[in-house]
Amino acid sequence: MSDTLGALLASANMREVPPPRPVAQEPDLEIVIDGAAEPKMDPSGALMTELPDGSLSIDFSGGASKPKLSDKFNDNLAETLGMEMGTIAHQLITEIDGDIAGRAEWMDMREQGLELLGLKIEQPRGDVGNSSAPLEGMSTVRAPTLLQACLRFQANARGELLPAMGPIKVVNNGAETGIADEWAEILEKDLNIYLTQRAPEYYPDTDRMLFYVGFGGSGFKKVYHCPLRRRPVSESVDAADIIVDAGATDLRNARRITHRLRMRDSLVQRMQQAGIYRDVELSQASYQPDQDEQAEARIQGVDPMPQRPEDNDRTIYEVLCERDFGEHPDGMHLPYKIVVDKDSSQILEIRRNWQEDDPMYMPVNMYVRYPYVEAMGIYGIGLLHIIGNLTKAMTAAIREMLDAGMFANFPGFVYSEGVQRQETNEFRIPPGGGMRIQTGGLPIQQAVMPMPYKDVSSSLMQLVTSLMSMGDKLSGTAELPTGEGMQNAPVGTTLAIIDQATKTLDAVHKRIHAAQAEEFRLLKDRFLEDPEAFWRHNPDGATNWDKETFVQALGLVDLVPVADPNTPTHTHRLMKAQALVQLAMTQPQMFNPRAVAEHTMRLLGFQNPSEFLADPNVAPPPNPQMMAVQLQQAELQQKTQNDAARIQLDGQKNKMELLKAQIQAAVDRQEIQSRNSLDSAKLQHEKRVDGAQMTTDALEHMGLGSVPPMANAGPSGGLQ
Repeated sequence: MSDTLGALLASANMREVPPPRPVAQEPDLEIVIDGAAEPKMDPSGALMTELPDGSLSIDFSGGASKPKLSDKFNDNLAETLGMEMGTIAHQLITEIDGDIAGRAEWMDMREQGLELLGLKIEQPRGDVGNSSAPLEGMSTVRAPTLLQACLRFQANARGELLPAMGPIKVVNNGAETGIADEWAEILEKDLNIYLTQRAPEYYPDTDRMLFYVGFGGSGFKKVYHCPLRRRPVSESVDAADIIVDAGATDLRNARRITHRLRMRDSLVQRMQQAGIYRDVELSQASYQPDQDEQAEARIQGVDPMPQRPEDNDRTIYEVLCERDFGEHPDGMHLPYKIVVDKDSSQILEIRRNWQEDDPMYMPVNMYVRYPYVEAMGIYGIGLLHIIGNLTKAMTAAIREMLDAGMFANFPGFVYSEGVQRQETNEFRIPPGGGMRIQTGGLPIQQAVMPMPYKDVSSSLMQLVTSLMSMGDKLSGTAELPTGEGMQNAPVGTTLAIIDQATKTLDAVHKRIHAAQAEEFRLLKDRFLEDPEAFWRHNPDGATNWDKETFVQALGLVDLVPVADPNTPTHTHRLMKAQALVQLAMTQPQMFNPRAVAEHTMRLLGFQNPSEFLADPNVAPPPNPQMMAVQLQQAELQQKTQNDAARIQLDGQKNKMELLKAQIQAAVDRQEIQSRNSLDSAKLQHEKRVDGAQMTTDALEHMGLGSVPPMANAGPSGGLQ
C-alpha cells in the first residue's frame, strides 16, 4: 500500500511527505459496498479507498465534508456554512492581527507626523514636570513647514480635481454619431449634478482625503453600492483603516485587503434587517482606539473613548481575501468578501467577489489608491517622509531662536555667597519699579552677575532661511517665479521657468489624475449594475433616461476627469493660453480666432464661451462704443472741413478787400489828378485874367483911354 501511494505521488510531480512518527495503529475495518472497501486513513492524513478494479482513490482533504453553498450567485454564503463559521472568524482575525502588527512602525511614524503638523496649541513655557521641554521656560512650538506643504498641496489638488461645475468629463469612445454625441453631453451634465447634489458627501469627503494624500503618501477611495442608501457611493477611507498583508506593493497583488469600519449597533441592525448581514446575536462592543486615533483626538482636544459603554462603536472587518469553500473542482482558492465582527468573532457576511460569467474568477476591485509618490510599500511616500526630518530641524532651530531671545532679554543671574540673606532669590522688577538688595558691602556689579546668554546670531537666521527654502523645494510647493522682473519676459521663457518649478507637483498631479480616472471607471461599473439608482432618489432625473437608454449611453462613453494631467496649476494653464494667443496674433492665417478665444475663455473659467461670442453667420449688432468713436471721428472730420472752408472764405474775402482797396486807391488817384488839373487850369485862367487887368490898368494910366474888354481867348491863347 505504501509503495502504491509513493508511486502516485511521484507520478503527480508532488513532493512526498516525510514519514510521520509512528503511532498506535487501530485495526483496519473494511466495509465492502458494491465491491469497494471502506476508506482507510493513511498516517499522513489522506483517505484511501481501494476500488473493485484494483485502482486506488486518494482524498487528501481527510474526508472533511464541504458544506452545500447557495446556488444563487449574490446570496450571503454565511447563512449556509454552519459550524465552520467560528473557525473562519478566528483564523481571519488572527491573520488581520498579524497584518496590523506588521505595520506597527508605520503607525508610529504616522503618529509622530500628526504631532509635527503643529495643530495642537502648545504652552509656551512651563516647568520640567508638565512640559515636553527639558528645561523650565523653553519653547515648545513647532515649525509649520509640514503643515504649510500639506495645505498647499490640498488647495491645488482640490482646485484641479473638484471644479465647481463637476469633476467628470464624458468622452465618446465609439463612432462619432450625432445621437452618441448628444447622449455624451447630457450624460456629462447629469453625472456632475449627481456628484455635486445627489451625493453631497462626495466633495467634502474627497477634499479631506486629499490632505492625507499629501501628508502620508496615500489616500484610498472605496467605490461600492451602498445597500442602505441604495445608490453607488465613492467614499474615502483613511489609510490607517486599510490593512494589507506585509510585502504588498499594490492593491491588486495583496493577499488580504481589510477595511476596518467603526459602526454603531443601530447601523449593524439595519444591515441585518435588510438581509445584508447574518442575523446573529452579537456581544457588547469594546472599542479600543489605536494610536493614530488617539493622536488625532489629542490634536482636536477630545476624548477618543466614549463616556458610556453603550456608546462604543463596533469594530467591523470587511476583508477581501481568497478561500476554498469547495466551489472550484480543483480546490482553487477563490476571491470572497468576508465581513466579521471583531468584538464577538462572528461572521456576518460572505459573498462571492468575482463576476458571475468570469471563467478566470478574477476578483472585483472596489478600492482606488491615490498616491503622492510611488515608492516603497503600499502606503507610498508623502510629505511626512520627504520633509519630516527637515521639519524637526526647523522646529529645533525656531525653538533655539525663541529661547535665545527670551534668555537674552530676561537672563538668569548668579550672586555672591554674601548676598544670600534676602527675602527672595527671584527678582521680578516691573517697568519703572525697583527692588532693594543687600550686597554685604560689595559693589552691586561684583555681588550679582547676569548669565552670559547670547542673542540670536546671524548664522542661525541664515540656517533657518536655508531650511525653509530647502523644504519648499523638496515638497514641490515653492512659489512660482512670476513676480517682479518677469513682466517683460517672453512667454516661452516664463513657461520653462514654471515647468521647472512644478516638476514634482506635475508628477503628483498625473498620479492622482490616473487614480481619479480609475475611480470614475468603477463608478460607471456600479451604475451598470444598478442603472435605476441614477434617478431613484431624483424622479426628475428620469426625464432624460430610461434603463435601456442609460445602459447604452454608458457603454458608448468613457468617464474621465475634467482636470488636465499636463497642467498641474491654473497659472500654468493661463500662461499656455497666453502663448497660444500670441502665436495666433503673429500668424493669424494659421489659426482659427474663434477657437482660440473659446479655449482661452474656458481656461479663464467660462463654462460656455460660445454664448459670449458673436454668431459668424449673423451680422454683429452695432457697438455703442464703436458708434460713439465713429461719431466723434465724423464730427472731427466735419469740423476740419468747416475750418478749411472758413479759411478759404476768409482768403477770398481778403482778396476782395484788397481789390476794393486797390480800386479805391485808383479812384482816389484819379480824383487827385483831376483836382490837380482843374486847379492848374483855374490857376492859369486866373493868371490870364490878372495879366489882362494889369494891361488895362497900364493903358489907362498912360491915358490911352478905355480899352474894350478882351474877348475870350482861344485855345491857342489868341484873341477871338
